[in-house]
Amino acid sequence: MNFGSLFSGMYGKKEEEEQSHWIKCPKCLSLMHYKQVESRHSVCPKCANHFRIAADARIALLSDEGSFEEHDASLAPVDPLKFSDKKSYKKRIEEGKKKTGRVSSVVSGSCTIEEYPVELVVFDFSFMGGSLGSVEGEKIVRAINRAIEKKCGVVIVSASGGARMQESTYALLQMSKTSAALRKLADHKLPYISVLTDPTMGGVSASFAMLGDIIMAEPNALIGFAGQRVIKQTVGVDLPEGFQRAEFLLEHGLIDMVVDRNEMKESIARFMKLFLERDEAVAPSAPAGTEEAV
Repeated sequence: MNFGSLFSGMYGKKEEEEQSHWIKCPKCLSLMHYKQVESRHSVCPKCANHFRIAADARIALLSDEGSFEEHDASLAPVDPLKFSDKKSYKKRIEEGKKKTGRVSSVVSGSCTIEEYPVELVVFDFSFMGGSLGSVEGEKIVRAINRAIEKKCGVVIVSASGGARMQESTYALLQMSKTSAALRKLADHKLPYISVLTDPTMGGVSASFAMLGDIIMAEPNALIGFAGQRVIKQTVGVDLPEGFQRAEFLLEHGLIDMVVDRNEMKESIARFMKLFLERDEAVAPSAPAGTEEAV
């Protein structure tokens, strides 16, 4: 996050550099030195507001140091529909690449999390709003297949506006494609932990993001399908306070837990231990002369 840009044009170069060391929390409005926030992985020390972070920062936060090995980095989207709105799809991909250094909104790879092997998939909202396209869906499926081969768990960290409109039906098909792959993972009795961050919306929330064995979210993360304005216009009533926020979903049983970013790695490792080291249950033998219940 380039906090210095917040002060661009307001001060001279020297003064601007000094001012860029200070940031203002959009939630509690506290003014803090950037090191105070960075030391807590971009979490406000005053109100615990979670700033959005890039995929690389998320990977560094969750994976054991030096353990992450990226896969499928060369997979790049094409433009099958020759789509163009205000800009061509190719132009938007170029802009996303310039902004993030990659050609996809998903980074996937193998790593360990507190020594437990994991296939980790992380969305980067900076690339076209973290939208789900054919490349993103393929990366997710390949990560799941690797997990099955290695007999390890899968962690997907979502931060997305939903399916990528520039790919139309190609993007929508990724919802069923990823969901089917997760069913295959479940058939092999391997764990999938879904981490929802701000925002997780649209086709992502309507598919793999809500299919985790454990679904955890960061505090105050926006999670839903359609936007609040659309929902309000559709149902014709005022929406409750905190609607579509992580705490609201937890209260109504749609997710399992809300976890502070600084405790996320420990929480994921704890569940991996629970799933991967559990003793296999031994079914009791049926009495002689009877048939086992199906």
